[in-house]
Formats: sequence, C-alpha cells, structure tokens
Amino acid sequence: MSIFERYVFRTSLAAFLTGLGLLTGVVWLALSLRQVDLMSAKGQTFWVFLTVTGLTIPSLVMVIAPIALFIAVLFTLNKLNSDSELVVMSASGLSSLQLLRPFALLFVLVTALVAGTSLWAMPASFREIAVQSTKIRADMVTRVILEGQFVYLDAGFVFHYRERLQNGDMRGLFIQDRRDAEHVSTYVAEAGRTMEVGAQNYLVLERGSIQREAPDAFVPAIIQFDRYAIDLAQFGNGDGQGAPLRARERKTIDLLGRDPNEPMVKQFAGRFRQELHERFLNPIYGLVFGMVAFAALCQPKTTRQGRGLAIAGAILAALAMRITGFGTSAMIVRNDAAVPLAYTLPALVFVLALLQSLRPDVLPALWHSATRRARSREGRA
Repeated sequence: MSIFERYVFRTSLAAFLTGLGLLTGVVWLALSLRQVDLMSAKGQTFWVFLTVTGLTIPSLVMVIAPIALFIAVLFTLNKLNSDSELVVMSASGLSSLQLLRPFALLFVLVTALVAGTSLWAMPASFREIAVQSTKIRADMVTRVILEGQFVYLDAGFVFHYRERLQNGDMRGLFIQDRRDAEHVSTYVAEAGRTMEVGAQNYLVLERGSIQREAPDAFVPAIIQFDRYAIDLAQFGNGDGQGAPLRARERKTIDLLGRDPNEPMVKQFAGRFRQELHERFLNPIYGLVFGMVAFAALCQPKTTRQGRGLAIAGAILAALAMRITGFGTSAMIVRNDAAVPLAYTLPALVFVLALLQSLRPDVLPALWHSATRRARSREGRA
C-alpha cells in the first residue's frame, strides 16, 4: 500500500472500531437494563448478570458491524473530501479503483468478523445462555424461592414446597404443569432436591405421584413413583421440549446436516432453513453496506458542492436493502424457493454499487436510455 492508502485505511478502521464500540455499548446497556431482575428478583450475583448479558454481545456485533462499517466509510470519504485531500489526490491521478483498495481491505476484515460471529460465536453464545438460564432456574428452586410460595417457573408451570431442610432438601412439594392445556400434569412428592448431571440440571422428586388429565379420559391417570426427575432445561424454551436445541443454538455444521425426520426439525423446518441461510447472508450485508457507502461519496467534489443528497441516498439505499432482506428472510420460512432471491438481491446491489464507483457515467446513461425508450413507447401508443 502507498502512504495515502495506509492513511485512508487507518482512518476508516479507527472510525469503524469507534462506531462499533459505541453502538454496541449503547445497545448492550439498553438490553442489560431489562435483565436487572436477575439480581433483584432471581437473587443472582453481579457476575452472573454480566455473564448472561455479555453473552448477547456476539449477536449485537453481528447486526451492528455492517452499520458501523457503513458509517465509517461515509465519515472517512466525507472527511477526505472536506479536507480537499480527495480532490488533490484525484487531480494527481488517483483512480477510483486505487481509492477502493484500502476500503476493500476493511470490507474483507469486517466481513470475516461478521462471518466468524454469525457462523460460530453467536450460536455458541446462545447455547451458553441456555446453560446459564438452566442454572439460574435451578438456583431459584434451591435458594431464592421461599417456603410456602406458589411460583411460576414458566408460563403454566407452578412450583411450591412446604419447607426446606438445612441441607437444601425440600419437603412437601406440589407442582402443576398446564403448559399443554389438553394434558395437565400434577406432581405431589414428599421430598425433592436439585441435582446437576454433567451440563444438565434436574429437579428430583422422591416418594410421590403424578396425576395426568387428558381430554379423552373421564378419570385422570395416577402414577406412583419412588423417584422422578424433571429436566429444568425445559423451562423458557417456549416449546416445552428442553432437550432439543433450537435453531439459533445449533452449530452451523449441525444445521447443514440436520435430520429432516427429527421432530423439532420437522415441526420448525422453515425456521431451521431461515436460520441457516441468515448465517451466510449476514457477512454479505456487511460487504454490500460498505460498497454502497463508497459508491455514494467516492467521487471528489469541491467544498461548494454539497454531499448531503448523496449521503441521504446511500442511507435510503442501505435501509431499503435491509428491509428487503428481512422480507426475503420471512419468505424463506414459508417457501424455500425464496432462497435464491435472498442471495441475488444483495449481490445485485453490490454489483451496481461497484459499477457506480468505477464508472459513474454508466448508470445515469442506462437510466436515461431506459426513460427515453419508455417515452417513445408511450408516444407510439
């Protein structure tokens, strides 16, 4: 790289890191305030609070990094033009392709960052959040919930115990599971305790019975047991399953090789398909956002020529592309025929932005040619 290219790269990189840090910090702080009940209502330590909320940072970086890159490119090019550096370098023979080189290196680095976050870090963080949530629920059962209280561990799942012994064991447990309105289960046990087996946490009931009600049965079924284990991971997943990982929690390689006959995959086939393609599309949007910003301001202009219209156009183009991306992502859930469209749109925008950067006269010429043809057809009609 030349001295000028290194200067441009350092400036844009510093702007990107600053924007990424500030935006991520602000959004993380706003989301963290919603988790304050981890300490207030659920009796967790400040370290647990930081761990759980910190695990959301990869998902934030994945979304914010393309936006930070977009802002960094606009800031750098506008600064170069305001300081007349872009005009001087253009007058000395600097081409748009040479100006693109330091930005292209930044595009590749950001794309690699988003790819690593989307394909590996984000699903790993969601899996760890599920593990931490299970531990928090187990901790609530053993330490936070007071004697004699009726507490909802999950929507439709009521937990109660009469007393707690000094060793942490509970006596006189009552549990009712109404998450499935057609299959209500009531658990009554003399004793119970929480146990951790590997990475799983269980509530173990001893010497009790299960009363199960079904809509097609006149008399509920009663099952006696000496010991019965309830997996605490089932609470909060929204599907009542617990053991099967949701789409966002699975490794990318697992999504690629998912078994279509697996009950959860079969039930949420569209969601699994959407999650897989979103992980590959996220890095592409970072690349396209950077290219759109570069195409808007890469041409040198005098200080008397305003750049507000170009910046506004770039923002509108990026916003329209992202909204369209959300629309195609929703279409993927319903129909796999939308998958090619989801990749074609950002690729088309990237090609048009690159063409506008290198040959700024081509797109206006094509537009004028298309409008003349449309007018001639109207005239003949």
